[in-house]
Amino acid sequence: QQVLDLVHLRYVDPVSMDTLANGAIPQVLARLDPHSIYIPAASLGEINEDLMGNFQGIGVEFNIFSDTVNIITVMDNGPGAAAGLRTGDLIVKVGDSLVAGNGITTAKIKRLLRGPGASTVMLTVSRDHNLVRIPVRRGIIPIVSVDAAYMMSKTEGYIHLNKFSETTYREFMTALEDLKRQGMQQLILDLRDNGGGILQQAVEIADEFLSGTKLIVYTEGNSSPRQEYHCKRDGLFETGKLAVLVNEGTASASEVLVGALQDWDRCSIVGRRTFGKGLVQEQYDLTDGSALRLTIARYYTPAGRSIQKSYRGGDEEYAGDIMNRFHKGEMTNADSNHVDRLGKAYKTMGGRTVFGGGGIMPDIFVPVDTAAATHHFALLFAGNTLSNFAYHYFMQHRQGLAAVPGAADFYRENQSNDSLWTAFTRFSRQDSLNTTGITGSDKDFARKRILALIARQQWHSNGFFEVINSGDSSVVKATRALGQ
Repeated sequence: QQVLDLVHLRYVDPVSMDTLANGAIPQVLARLDPHSIYIPAASLGEINEDLMGNFQGIGVEFNIFSDTVNIITVMDNGPGAAAGLRTGDLIVKVGDSLVAGNGITTAKIKRLLRGPGASTVMLTVSRDHNLVRIPVRRGIIPIVSVDAAYMMSKTEGYIHLNKFSETTYREFMTALEDLKRQGMQQLILDLRDNGGGILQQAVEIADEFLSGTKLIVYTEGNSSPRQEYHCKRDGLFETGKLAVLVNEGTASASEVLVGALQDWDRCSIVGRRTFGKGLVQEQYDLTDGSALRLTIARYYTPAGRSIQKSYRGGDEEYAGDIMNRFHKGEMTNADSNHVDRLGKAYKTMGGRTVFGGGGIMPDIFVPVDTAAATHHFALLFAGNTLSNFAYHYFMQHRQGLAAVPGAADFYRENQSNDSLWTAFTRFSRQDSLNTTGITGSDKDFARKRILALIARQQWHSNGFFEVINSGDSSVVKATRALGQ
């Protein structure tokens, strides 16, 4: 602070002190660990919204096509639905601000649509070539953690968690109770690409799977005495068969949950080695509206493992770890898929050997699907060609889709639909993309992705996952493990 004050008072040229501080503080934190970070005031609100699990808005999803904001989904029972907004509406104005045909960006439209709770925003939308003015009273919009929860068979359920926010445990319990009412006896819990979040939420969910007063996790740091988290109540799913899906994007609070289940031999873990983040952060709000998220402790699994991967090689090596796994063959070859065996060995409660450091190793390995890594798919995803086509196809076939019983039926009827692929080929030419080079398994992958995106339009997230999970190698191996 003394240095900043001297620069402010005596430096030869005018200086933005905010810019100087925002540059200097990260340099200090970079000498600590990769997860101690400084959050500028301008970014703090959006980051906190994600952890809180909600924000104030109108309850729609949108895409920008041809410089026009298209409403692609209206949230059930949300402010937009109550006001009369519909899927397919084109937003022309927000208040007095024109948002069509003038280079509108996603960031700008978000700023215009969001605002204080109970405030009203006037939208002018184009519907069936007519302009309609619709006032929308903003309200609380949930940022859901449970993307999907459905029955895969008469006895097997599936739940996908994308993060651990303040609402995750409540959402999870709602989903679990609903599946139990439908007869669920076995569960696949999908934590792939779940980057973590609030530790306590992972602890609460672990308590639903583990009995008695079992230790779930403990934390400890130089200035943070050991704190243990134990089961406190009878769980809703302590005895049913459980399989957990993981990959290199499974991190932090997700690894707390997976580590506890593995150490107590409670489930089959299916996928690839997890990210390897075993550090606990605490957020401190600063006087200028910014915040410091500081690592205060490490967490340890019930067997005593720290699964934090090394960061001694610096930020660049740490950030490149996942790509290095790919280059070493770890993502595609089971024999190359391992944690650092130079680390200490531990025993699970059932006597199996596990290792600390570098993430959590699954019980059943699943190689990465390399189809999505091809040059063709990089172009399709980069330009949103797949999702844009799915939306336009949905708008053209809404009546027919409404007559289909469900997403699984839709997929069975269309997985070999050549006319749909022909329509996609024509559509992709608008983005100057040539799809003739996509053949064989790559074409099957693209077709399934398109069908999943169309299913999402009609049956929301459940529909997307019902299609995308059909034949998915991780889901197939998890189902086999549950049947053993």
